[in-house]
Amino acid sequence: MKIIDTEIPDVKIIEPAVFGDERGFFMETWNQQKFEENVCRRQFVQDNHSKSSKGILRGMHYQINNTQGKLVRVVSGEVFDVAVDMRKSSATFGQWVGVYLSAENKKQLWVPEGFAHGFYVTSETAEFVYKCTDYYNPSAEHSLLWNDSHVGIKWPLVKGEQPLLSEKDKKGKHFNDAEFFK
Repeated sequence: MKIIDTEIPDVKIIEPAVFGDERGFFMETWNQQKFEENVCRRQFVQDNHSKSSKGILRGMHYQINNTQGKLVRVVSGEVFDVAVDMRKSSATFGQWVGVYLSAENKKQLWVPEGFAHGFYVTSETAEFVYKCTDYYNPSAEHSLLWNDSHVGIKWPLVKGEQPLLSEKDKKGKHFNDAEFFK
């Protein structure tokens, strides 16, 4: 496992060791001991799997209560994955990190608690899997507006077209109106 720092020190890119031959490949996608030694100590309680088509944007989601850290990866296709620091006491408050995750590059992204998270599908379809440190709680969920000008995420929109959003994501709050972590 190789740990790569991002512009936000708490967000990490994880590159698993991949062993391949003419039969295919093998990789270890999760190892509690290695994660604790190289990233942080966390316990995951829920795994999720979603499938989306090109041009779909899911996010930017976060929970104030039942705060979730997420270890995310793509098992089919490609996405542009983004984390926004929503921790008011952080030196990187309001900053974002974006990274391409794909079945081909096999990278994973650690998105700690206190971050809004979302992804945009750049391939025909993508299957996205992630581990969470707490359970989903719809009553504690918040959405940051995906294109808030204060945050300024540079989404790689396919042909510059607006992404397909859920009704919930269309109603995301502007950064200056959002709820933050302490």
